[in-house]
Amino acid sequence: MQRLHIGDEDFERKFTRIVNDRRESDETVAHDVREILRKMRQSGDDTLRDMTMRLDKHALSDDPATWRIDADQCRAAHDELAPETKEALQLAADRIRDYHEGQRPQDRDYRDAQNVRLGAKWLPVDAAGLYVPGGRAAYPSSLLMNAIPARVAGVERLVVATPTPRGEINDLVLAAAHVCGIEEIWRIGGAQAIGALAYGTETITPVDVITGPGNAWVAEAKRQLYGVVGIDMVAGPSEILVISDNKSNPDWLAADLLSQAEHDPASQSILITDDAQFGEMVEDALGVLLAQIKTQRTAHESWENHGVILVVDDLATQAPALADRLAAEHVELAVDDPEAIFAKIRHAGSVFLGRHTPEAVGDYVAGPNHVLPTGRRARFASGLSVLDFMKRTSFIELDEAALRTIGPAAAALAEIEGLPAHAASVKVRLK
Repeated sequence: MQRLHIGDEDFERKFTRIVNDRRESDETVAHDVREILRKMRQSGDDTLRDMTMRLDKHALSDDPATWRIDADQCRAAHDELAPETKEALQLAADRIRDYHEGQRPQDRDYRDAQNVRLGAKWLPVDAAGLYVPGGRAAYPSSLLMNAIPARVAGVERLVVATPTPRGEINDLVLAAAHVCGIEEIWRIGGAQAIGALAYGTETITPVDVITGPGNAWVAEAKRQLYGVVGIDMVAGPSEILVISDNKSNPDWLAADLLSQAEHDPASQSILITDDAQFGEMVEDALGVLLAQIKTQRTAHESWENHGVILVVDDLATQAPALADRLAAEHVELAVDDPEAIFAKIRHAGSVFLGRHTPEAVGDYVAGPNHVLPTGRRARFASGLSVLDFMKRTSFIELDEAALRTIGPAAAALAEIEGLPAHAASVKVRLK
């Protein structure tokens, strides 16, 4: 774990190293994924059988119909939930749906001053593949966060791929699938599942867009397949940046920092504060909590290797610039006036305002999507939204008078660019 002070002589060098630390897949992963995808193109079903057996210790039978989890099984899993769990799942689904309904874009259709009709219409993709992890942990919340925006967009075919290690199925994931009305679920995972969704196999029909988090192999497969299909983003290990003065409760912040550290040994948790003694109090509280949680090994490795406590002289003037350089996935502002700092931050996946807004609320029930850009991609990317499952088609309509008004300029530009057929297609209509 690193301790930095903004006044240190070597602060800039150390902070730059933290900013540039990608913590993502190396060239070995990229090579392995390339080989997996090559095999998927050549023999889809056979490769799925082989890799599912080797990696998940689960045998896919010769009958591909058994590779699917049917809707009745999802309904049964939902029916078996404890009442409070069922209510929590439904509350989350309702809030996520309400928030994403507001993202649905409007079509546009108008005529300009030259009477040229212009516009665009938005349409959903035909099919979306949703990846739901099943390795270190199974996340029903991820299924809700991916499936509900796709439903709001109007996608008709939703396809879930989720690994079932040793054949074990997570009932909460199935219950979430029932809440979202998903009927096509495949018991496959890893880069091979991404390949199956993108290319299709003898059994699985390909999709148009693939979204959802996964390990380094899943992320790399999405990277390599972008263009064959659309993707939401290439997501790396989780991140949290907490900006806090000394008035916050150290126990609260310790839990917030570990909430991301427990995801993955490569996750990163950073605290920026203006009080070095308070930073030590948070570190002490973090050590106490580490000893109590069952994810201790993962969280400890993450904190020891990637954790940072950074002390500044003035939060309001110095923290926003540091936050922008980090462009973190999650940013908590645990200060008296979070709006003042929020107004100065340009790059963040999602921001949590005030001392009573833990990042974990955003993971489950707040409403905005928890699939967010990592690895400084918040500089140019946004969280998953309804728009990731839609595409825009523009349209143009001219009558003869409109063409005579703007057509000559089009022909002139075509001639300048050395494209006479372009110019002719306009001129022939103007004779």
